Amino acid sequence: MSENFSLPKGVVWVDSGGGVMRAVLSERPELMMVAFAFPEGGVGALHSHPHVQSSFVAEGRFEVTIEGETMTVPKGGSFIVPPSALHGVKALEKGLLIDAFTPRRDDFL
Repeated sequence: MSENFSLPKGVVWVDSGGGVMRAVLSERPELMMVAFAFPEGGVGALHSHPHVQSSFVAEGRFEVTIEGETMTVPKGGSFIVPPSALHGVKALEKGLLIDAFTPRRDDFL
């Protein structure tokens, strides 16, 4: 096992509620990568955290709200959430987000 690599067989999915599943893909204190799988209609409720978040839409289409601005982001699109910004998502179809957080979100470990 290496701290520099993470393989699919080692990924553990946990229930985040409302049918949304979360898996930490890789992490170090400075940076973390997390996958979120959403069913159609699944919601990531409005929230904020002190981390910078960068998100990539790997599958599906999401309605994304950041600080009151809402946009539909399709597969292949991405967005950045500044620290402490109020944000949330709604899956317009079944989808997968790949999120990076800096620093690491220890509450996900």
